[in-house]
Amino acid sequence: MTDGKEDPAVFTTTCLPSDQRLLATVTNAYLGTRVYRDILHVNGVYNGAVGDTHRADVPSPLNVRMTVPGADSLAETFTLNTRTGTFCHVLQSTDYTAIHQIYAHHSLVHLMAFSITIRRSAHTGQPITVQLQTPFVPKSQDLDLHQGPDFQGAHYVYGTTLVPEVEGGPQPTVHMLWTPVPQDLTLCGEEQEQSWEFLTAVAESEEEVKRSYSEGLALIASGSLHSSHIHAWDALWQGCCIDLDGPLPLRQALYGCLYYLLSAIPPRDNPGFLFHGISPGGLSNGTQGEDYWGHVFWDQDTWVFPNILLFYPEAARAILEYRIRMLEGALRNAEEQGYKGAKFPWESAATGQEVCPEDIYGAQEIHITGDVLMAFEQYYYTTQDQKLFREDGGWKLVGAVAQYWCSRMVWSEEEQCYHIRGVMPPDEYHYQVDNSAYTNALAQRSLRFTADIAQDLLIPVPEEWVECANKIKVPFDMEKKYHPEYDGYSPGELVKQADVVLLGFPLMHSMSPEVRRNDLEMYEPVTEVNGPAMTWSMFAVGWLELKEMQRAQSQLNKCFSNITEPFKIWVENSDGSGAVNFLTGMGGFLQAVLFGYTGFRITKTSLLFNPSCPDDIHKLKVTGVSYLGNKLKFTITKEEMRIEVSESPLDPPALPLEAVLEESGQRFPLGEGQSISFPTVAGWIQRSPTKAH
Repeated sequence: MTDGKEDPAVFTTTCLPSDQRLLATVTNAYLGTRVYRDILHVNGVYNGAVGDTHRADVPSPLNVRMTVPGADSLAETFTLNTRTGTFCHVLQSTDYTAIHQIYAHHSLVHLMAFSITIRRSAHTGQPITVQLQTPFVPKSQDLDLHQGPDFQGAHYVYGTTLVPEVEGGPQPTVHMLWTPVPQDLTLCGEEQEQSWEFLTAVAESEEEVKRSYSEGLALIASGSLHSSHIHAWDALWQGCCIDLDGPLPLRQALYGCLYYLLSAIPPRDNPGFLFHGISPGGLSNGTQGEDYWGHVFWDQDTWVFPNILLFYPEAARAILEYRIRMLEGALRNAEEQGYKGAKFPWESAATGQEVCPEDIYGAQEIHITGDVLMAFEQYYYTTQDQKLFREDGGWKLVGAVAQYWCSRMVWSEEEQCYHIRGVMPPDEYHYQVDNSAYTNALAQRSLRFTADIAQDLLIPVPEEWVECANKIKVPFDMEKKYHPEYDGYSPGELVKQADVVLLGFPLMHSMSPEVRRNDLEMYEPVTEVNGPAMTWSMFAVGWLELKEMQRAQSQLNKCFSNITEPFKIWVENSDGSGAVNFLTGMGGFLQAVLFGYTGFRITKTSLLFNPSCPDDIHKLKVTGVSYLGNKLKFTITKEEMRIEVSESPLDPPALPLEAVLEESGQRFPLGEGQSISFPTVAGWIQRSPTKAH
């Protein structure tokens, strides 16, 4: 898929952005930093009491700049290669090339590394020296650091976080080994090329940090440290890609979004790894006072999760396991507010207790609890993984959420339905409102899913849960045929961000196309122009549902004002304010393509499709869609849709599938290695009634 010769996955510049926050990030599921930054962060390691808890700053040995003082006419480039997960700085003269590569190892998550390579390009016998500027000081405002004995040539520090989140809460110890960095490196006169590799290992035990550092040294000795990292990224892209025959900026945006999201997910084949969730700015950000301090919000469950689920359900499961581990904190939150069950915190860190610095959000923005459960629902319907619910704590969480919603509702004698009062909807310009349409519809969906999965698990549930689901009020204006945002909302009132439009997607709340259109037209002109980046993606999805291509495209185009150059880092608000490396906005943008252009919808019994591509997109390829254990590849043009089963594992066995076309009812068996095609129309993929041969 070409648009000229430029690779949409490689971002190169000759000049770094003046705003350091917009530099590329190199992260894996455990470690993260921005290039040329003096700190790094560790998955799940926070310092500070509730209201002040933030990612603990760890001094970064990777903060090294390569220079050649006094050199004339040096060509300089900085490149982020999203295919290899590597940042590269190149200095080139007529006589030599010097290359500095930086990366967080994707599969060996306790390792970060950089290398310097000097390569002679002319037949001169002069030594070539590059200087390494490193302001590294092994000190931290968040850790009580001590120096330990050197290990295999590496320096060693370790230290415990200073203040736990809550009394008696976790205070992890961070251990770090790193290769000492000299002031300069020289390629001698008789040498043609030389590489030097520098390793940093971080873990929460001395045993693990030493094991990881030794493993890194062994890979350096065999010349395969960086290649093993590239191999892990290659495998990641093999199983997951969205590409299209269309405008280069759109293709670049997709690769950028996927790179930053995939950088954050747990590695495959590492079942013991404890994942601590995804914050709006990722692991590279979240120091005190920055990017919501690294806390986990609904951003993870509503905006990022669906993309990960569709490609890597095992990584999606790790996100859900984080929420399960935080359940005790959620139970305490509900109890403290006087309710039953589990109330997930608006901002979560190490314990699941509320850590938002401002009380109003934790008290009122309760839709987060339904957002969490919707992720569990999407996962279950996509995977049919009953083990998560039967054995691994999922059912306890689901039941606790149902209890919370029922205890949060009050019966209105006047309206003969249940109300949820005194909330803040996703539109944070309004608070202390009654019957937020989004919150109540989400509570209804939570309770209905609870009843559905209880039936599958043969668990009886209280009648109250079913009654509350059936009798909760979701505000609707019969005259104007639209959903008021809450009781008493006046049309024309300014709205901060996507709110009611989320009823259509991702909630799939039952409504006619006329009502869907009315909701879009009611809220589009009154939504804050400079609001959070994910907003316009959801308006785009709505217009795509209604086959209004130009209106969809105009909404999606607004997202580009949140993408910064040269490394495609997103900012939360188009004026540059708010969180940076805003994974939430990237997640919304990806959903607009992954669920909008394809029409994918996850239902109880099927994966729907109903493609709608703008005119300037001639072909869309989505590789690695996971459904009921199978891996699928979709190729969509205006005229034809092709579905191929690329993997159908035997252990555990994937469920056999078939594609069904909506209008004709035509059925196509989908077996491994099979490819089917048909005119581009709506339909769905479902479990086949009999195993296809």
